[in-house]
Amino acid sequence: MLVGYETADDAGVYRLDDDRALVQTVDFFTPVVDDPFTYGQIAAANSLSDIYAMGGVPQVALCLVGFPKEKLESTVLHDILRGGTDKMDEARVAVIGGHSVQDPEMKFGYCVSGFVDPQRIYTNRKARTGDALVLTKPLGTGIITTAVKFNKAPTLVSEAAIQWMLKLNAGAVDCMAGLGIHAVTDITGYGLVGHAFEMAQGSQKTLVFNRGEIPFMEGAEELIRHGVEPGGIESNRRYVGEAIDWGGLEKWQQTLMLDPQTSGGLLISVAGDDAPELIHQLETSGFLGRNVGHVCELEAISIRVE
Repeated sequence: MLVGYETADDAGVYRLDDDRALVQTVDFFTPVVDDPFTYGQIAAANSLSDIYAMGGVPQVALCLVGFPKEKLESTVLHDILRGGTDKMDEARVAVIGGHSVQDPEMKFGYCVSGFVDPQRIYTNRKARTGDALVLTKPLGTGIITTAVKFNKAPTLVSEAAIQWMLKLNAGAVDCMAGLGIHAVTDITGYGLVGHAFEMAQGSQKTLVFNRGEIPFMEGAEELIRHGVEPGGIESNRRYVGEAIDWGGLEKWQQTLMLDPQTSGGLLISVAGDDAPELIHQLETSGFLGRNVGHVCELEAISIRVE
C-alpha cells in the first residue's frame, strides 16, 4: 500500500509492480439538481475526481444506487444511469457493473479504479515551503445546490454552477504535466478550508490564503446573504477548529471557504516558478487557474488568511 487513509488523501494507492499502481476510490450522494440525467453526470464527474487528484488515469467503474422505488418512476433511475454512463464515456471509463438497494432517499455514485505511475503519485502531504497554491474551479456549489432544492437559485446562477460540476478534472491534470507539482487535493465535502487543512497537516506546513484571490461563483454571496447555507458548513468549521486564523474575514466569505463542494476543483501546491505556466495552461483549457495563496513553514496554526 503506497497511500492509505492516514492523511485523509483522496484515494488509496496499491503497488502492482515497478511501473503500475492501482488507485481506487468510492463516492456517492443524494441529488444536487432536479434533472435526473444531469444528476447522473455530476455524480460520475465527482466520483472520477479523486482518481485525477492522485495523478491517475481512471479505467473502470462500478455504480452504487439507492433508489426509492415506491416514490420514483423507474424512468428516473434510467435517466440517472444514462447520465452517469454518458460522463463515464467522456472520460473513457468502462462501467462494468454495480449494486443497487431500495432506499428511502435517492443516492447515486461510483467506485472507480484506475492506474498511476508509482513514481508520479500526487498526494496531499508533500507541499513545500515557497509553493504557490492554485485553485482550478470557483467555490459555491454547495450554496447554490442548496438554493436549488428550495427553489431559490436564479436559473443563470444554477446553470453556471452545473457547468462547473460537469467539467472533468482530467484536463487540469494534463496541465500539470512537466511542472513542479508537489501536492494536490480535490475540493469536495470538507470545502476549501477542510481539504487545505488536511494538506497542511499531511505536509507539516502552514497554508496561507490571500483573501482577495479566493474565487466565488456568481450569485453565491447573494444567496448566503438571503440565508441559504448547507448543513455541512458548521461541521466543516468544527473539523478545522482552532487551526485557522481567519484574519478578520467576513462571515459570508468564511462560509464560502467552508462550503462543501460537489465535483469541485483541484487545489494544487506547485513550485512558485512554475505557477504562471500552470495558470496559463489551466486558463487555456477552460479552467479557472487562480493563485490563491502560498505555502510557508509550519506555524502554530495550519491555515492563515491574510
